Order: sequence, then C-alpha cells, then structure tokens
Amino acid sequence: MDVIVTNNPLVSEKYKSRFRVDFSDTDLMGVFIHTRDLVHKGYILQTHPLTGGVKPNETFYKTVLLSEASAELDLQSLKIIEETILTAEKFTHKNLPEQYKNDMQVVDLSLISPVLEARAKQL
Repeated sequence: MDVIVTNNPLVSEKYKSRFRVDFSDTDLMGVFIHTRDLVHKGYILQTHPLTGGVKPNETFYKTVLLSEASAELDLQSLKIIEETILTAEKFTHKNLPEQYKNDMQVVDLSLISPVLEARAKQL
C-alpha cells in the first residue's frame, strides 16, 4: 500500500479518499523525519523529497510518496532521505510571509499531483 506523507492540507484533502495519507501540521523537517521513520520500517521512496527545485528554505510544504515494501531496509531510500535531512539542515528558513502559504500549498500540490494521478490509475 502506498502512503503519502505531507504537511499540505490541500494534498491531504484531495487524496485522502484514494490513498493512505499521513498528514501532520508540522514543518518541513517533520515531514522528512516521518518519511525517514517509514523508510526504516521498510517503505520505499517513490518520489524524491526535494522535487521541483524548491529549496527547503523557500517553502513550508512538502509531500512525499512511499510504497510499502518487505521487512528489508531499502538502502537507496535511506540514503536519499538522510541526504535530504542534511541538506535541509544547511538552509536557514527564510521569514516567508503568511500570505504566501496558500501559494506554497498549490505549488506542492501541482508537483505531486501528476505522480499521484498516475499511481491511482495503476491501483
């Protein structure tokens, strides 16, 4: 079973009827840490956590798709999420205006929607 990890309410609302959505009102690092925890439980990254060229200090929202796997740890997924966390720690979060939050949600939704729509057709 696929799982969407997100802190974006637009993604949660749009896809909660078709996917398991792990939504949390958290920051970017919270999304990355939850994703890492799932990788440790045997999930495999299906999307890169730093998609779209949006730097970690340029958005509040992120959505990651994972698929359930065997009990074995996927080392490639672990490497990617650990490198993502290290990268995110290097960036000082810009003091982004609150009025941009909706725009950031729409950007994150637009980046993940093609993948999720294609995945939904496969299910």
